Amino acid sequence: MIELPPSKSTKSVKEAVRLFNDPNLNELFTKIDNEYMYWDRVKYYAPKETSPEVLWHAVKLRRSFNTVNISFGNYHFHFTITGKMQQLLHEFDLNFGGNLGSECVIPEKSQQRYLMSSIMEEAIASSKMEGASTTRKIAKEMLRKQTRPTNKSQQMIVNNYNTIRYLVEHKDDDLSIGRLLEVHRYISTKTLDNPAMEGALRIDDTICVMNEITGEVVHTPPPAENLESLLEELCSFANTDDENIFVHPIIKGIIIHFMLAYFHPFVDGNGRASRSLVYWYLLKKGYWLTEYLSISRVIYKNKAQYEKAFLYTENDALDLSYFINFNLNTMKKAYEDLKNYLQRKIREQQDFYRFRGFCNINERQAEIIRIYSDKPQTLLTAKELSARFPITVKTARADLQHLVDLGLAAESPVNKRMMGYVRSEEFEQILEGLTNK
Repeated sequence: MIELPPSKSTKSVKEAVRLFNDPNLNELFTKIDNEYMYWDRVKYYAPKETSPEVLWHAVKLRRSFNTVNISFGNYHFHFTITGKMQQLLHEFDLNFGGNLGSECVIPEKSQQRYLMSSIMEEAIASSKMEGASTTRKIAKEMLRKQTRPTNKSQQMIVNNYNTIRYLVEHKDDDLSIGRLLEVHRYISTKTLDNPAMEGALRIDDTICVMNEITGEVVHTPPPAENLESLLEELCSFANTDDENIFVHPIIKGIIIHFMLAYFHPFVDGNGRASRSLVYWYLLKKGYWLTEYLSISRVIYKNKAQYEKAFLYTENDALDLSYFINFNLNTMKKAYEDLKNYLQRKIREQQDFYRFRGFCNINERQAEIIRIYSDKPQTLLTAKELSARFPITVKTARADLQHLVDLGLAAESPVNKRMMGYVRSEEFEQILEGLTNK
């Protein structure tokens, strides 16, 4: 639980106006707004001979001048876009969208492989946020080899993966309650105690959000009887633009994320469904790079701050700016992670480029050699490689067999019907011989 902000008093408001007009405090106010601090941090920045409460009310006064108000039913929210938020939005507009397309950022031949990897990372992280317990290695191996999940955690990851792919296919569609229910059906398949609630709105008010340690209720969602009208308004918000008030598409996507989690329309899977909608909405609005970002992985690493962003909003008069600020910084980190990942992969490809031309080794086979070199215990199958690269199983099998013929790989039966391939015992010697030719 977090500390509630102080209430206003006539005296504190008058002193706050004086503080607000002090030019010597502009730098302090800018810092507080750029980080969009809540009361639990602001109180430690009070200048000498000024009470923390007065500083807080001065901060609130400053924020009120740029407030945008939005409502859903009887719930009235507001947000403020700070200079720092505008800077991030400008950066995202330049790098996430536009008409240049992914070929200007990601090598064309590698796009499918990077895309599959990012979707897997997003599915795994979003599921682990909701309690899925497994390692990334096991989860990615399951998705690559398309094996059946063996427990609820694995099923959650498969569901998230399928949901993201479904949303990519329907990125140009409008949002509707029917589409929301379909998303939830994908998200919740075979994971609910009552299968009848897959793709269905909750029908009672027994659902609440609790502190896992103390058991204290931290959020009580709207009554079930109001869900349909609230979701209709949310769909209208997503599908249309208000002529009088412009809301930046990225901000709008973040608000959709918050609202679905706030309304909590399902018995389970609300977090996963709300995060997937951001993914869908940004793709719909032309931010194509979103498909390559693993936003949930960054959120998972900062789960406590993610949860606090919800609580700050709810405890500070439904000020969405806390949640918006957190998510914009999360997207920034996800973008930086993507750039670092691409640079590393490009370096790896350059390191193995020398294999191309030796014994007609193609780029895919060079990548397989790299995998065997980095992870000697790896077992690959043609089916797995066909998912990793945009090729058929037959082509993947031919790639692997060519490495067997060169002595770099060896066959290792997985079962009666499937053949696996591992690096050969002479891998290092043969590889050295090839590179020294």
